[in-house]
Formats: sequence, C-alpha cells, structure tokens
Amino acid sequence: MGGVLMLYMLGTLTLDTRPFNADAMDRSADADLAAKPVIGGLEPSEFMGEGADEVTLSGQLLPAKIGGLGELEIAHQMRRSGARFPLMRGDGARLGWFAITRIAEGHTNLMRDGVGFTVRHSITMKKVQADTGAGQSIISGLLSLFEALR
Repeated sequence: MGGVLMLYMLGTLTLDTRPFNADAMDRSADADLAAKPVIGGLEPSEFMGEGADEVTLSGQLLPAKIGGLGELEIAHQMRRSGARFPLMRGDGARLGWFAITRIAEGHTNLMRDGVGFTVRHSITMKKVQADTGAGQSIISGLLSLFEALR
C-alpha cells in the first residue's frame, strides 16, 4: 500500500487510530439455499447465491482531545445520501461495495457545548452491487468531505 496506514477505508473516508477511530469489527454473511421437499428424507438444498453481508465498525472518539466529529458527520452524510462505496481493510483486502444502513453514537461525560468528552460510535454497512458510476461517487464523496469540514 506504499506506506499508507489505516484500519479501514470507506470510499474516501479513512478510519484509523486517530482522529476517527475503529477498535472493533463485526461481520455477518449468509449464503442463500433453496430447500426442495422430498418424502422420507432430508431435504436437498440448492445453492442460490450469496446472501446478506453486513459489516459493523465500532470505535471511540475523543473530540476535545483529537477530534473525529467531522469524520463522523461525513459518515452520516454518506448514510443520508445512500452512497455506495468500496470498503477496504488496512491490509489491502477489498471487501466489496457497501452502503451505510445505520450509525449509532453515544456521548458520555457531556461538556459545556453538549458534545461528549467520549463518543462511542458504530457504523453498520450492507454489501451492495458495485456502483456503475463509481468515479462520480468518489468525486461526490470528496466534495461532501470538504463540505462537512467547512
């Protein structure tokens, strides 16, 4: 990867140790099988293809110390727009195209501005078909990145 270090990359959004952290990953993937009823025996099954594939990345932010809220807002923007993006793990493994279906965040030890000193977050994504307009999606992602940081 040429010296670029990261934990995960969601399109143009990078999750690393700071400022936008991920400290846990959960993945749940299915295969679709169709059962064919028969008399007096175990139902034979036919493989119908890949089923649902969901990835959840969780982490903790310290906004007052190292930031990360801007990146969390970018993830919310990706969710709101239904953006499809390639998901890549830090070792270079490409996991496929995903879309964010849910973001949960919990603020604790609220400061005077209402933001938590500690913010736990989880981003749940579902595998989707590759976006045929991927180049346009990446450009839109970059533009929303600059918009959110403004």
